[in-house]
Amino acid sequence: MKKILYILCFGLLLTTCDDGDIFEVTLNFSDEFSQCGELVFYKINQSTSETLSIQFEDLTIEDILEVGDDFVYENTLPLGSGNRFNYRSYGRTPNNNFFCSDVPPSNLQIERDEVSFGGSVFIRTVLVEDDNDGIPTELEDENLDGDFDPDTNPTDTDGDGIYDYLDADDDGDNVLTAEEGVNYTEEFGLANALDTDGNGVPDYLDEDDDGDGVDTINEEGSNPPDNNPTNDVSTDTDLNPNGIPDYLNNLITNTPSVPTAYRTHDIRMTYTIKVTVYDISLSILTQDEFEFGTLNDSEVTITEREASPNFD
Repeated sequence: MKKILYILCFGLLLTTCDDGDIFEVTLNFSDEFSQCGELVFYKINQSTSETLSIQFEDLTIEDILEVGDDFVYENTLPLGSGNRFNYRSYGRTPNNNFFCSDVPPSNLQIERDEVSFGGSVFIRTVLVEDDNDGIPTELEDENLDGDFDPDTNPTDTDGDGIYDYLDADDDGDNVLTAEEGVNYTEEFGLANALDTDGNGVPDYLDEDDDGDGVDTINEEGSNPPDNNPTNDVSTDTDLNPNGIPDYLNNLITNTPSVPTAYRTHDIRMTYTIKVTVYDISLSILTQDEFEFGTLNDSEVTITEREASPNFD
């Protein structure tokens, strides 16, 4: 609340200028903006000592992240006494403290201050989820429906209820896909993905990576099992001279314990928040539409949720 009160008090701190003063307005701002408080979006051009900001009366960043079933949030808000679009120029170089400090900086040196009490602001949030396994989403779909869209009729290789493009363990062998040598590159795609047993199925889709007749998920030496075959390494130097995990060694087929669950993993959630302002009533801005930009704040726009696959 302190930040909101501070911004509302900006107008009381303005320095006055003679009518004959001439201002050079550049509006050369980045395509990205920042956020703070409850709630303010702002852009700073330090080289020209200018700022653009939007202050919202009854909107929080949490509201904007509440996407619907289509993973989209859209909202159009009027600009007025509650929601304010503001241009300012300064006699000193502005920084984030001009908007985000609990204590107002002294000697603001505001030279020009304009507020649009007309127009509207449109906010659009799009959520994209991904398993962050090193394979592009579009390649994690067999495309059986021919639409090249992994969201429709998506592939679920291991049948655990989590689609491959969201599944950190596509084949359900308790070895995460990112650890199974996908070796993706833009030039060669997945052509160089690791195929330990040479059966034509890459390890990240192969239930039995070493082709020894025992599924990878069952090659656990831990007792009780920890549902992670990668840390089970036989100490028999005759059968395992190179010290590799049992699930990659076709000479070792014993299954001393049986897994009890799939490993849980995280799904990365990336939000893209774009803002457009319409019908601005400022002397320095006359266009009907102004692209305010995209939020640049990874602490807000990138997060994770836990996935718990079904284990049969």
